[in-house]
Amino acid sequence: MSQYEDLGYDKVFVALDGSEQQAAVLDRAITAAVTNNAHLVIGHVIDSTALETTGSFPANLIQSLDEAFRASIADQVAAAEAEPLVKSVKVVVKAGRIRETLKEEMLDVENPDLVVCGARGLSPIKYALLGSISTFLIRASKKDVLVVK
Repeated sequence: MSQYEDLGYDKVFVALDGSEQQAAVLDRAITAAVTNNAHLVIGHVIDSTALETTGSFPANLIQSLDEAFRASIADQVAAAEAEPLVKSVKVVVKAGRIRETLKEEMLDVENPDLVVCGARGLSPIKYALLGSISTFLIRASKKDVLVVK
């Protein structure tokens, strides 16, 4: 039987979407990392679906969206980095289709023990077309998923 100390999470991955709920979701992930003395990986996908119709990804647009996202979480990242119980903090921003990028370029690469995401509500039309990212993460992740409401 495993020792209690071996049952915690060593790497916490949080998927952020830029919504109003983002700060609360990141706070919960930081708390999970502190509680478990874990590494924290913050992931964000710049949705390229709209850009695909133009046939190109303007480099300056992707870069400015990346910078805007990083600026929006800068204070929380600094607080997490200053927390002695968080082993490390890493921010990963990629452009692509949300589901494929989250799964193939983030979860499969980082291999976290816990995935944290928000339960942001989509409009009925977007939900019908896209489904829920949190539901996707629950199905796609081989590890525990915490959905923050």
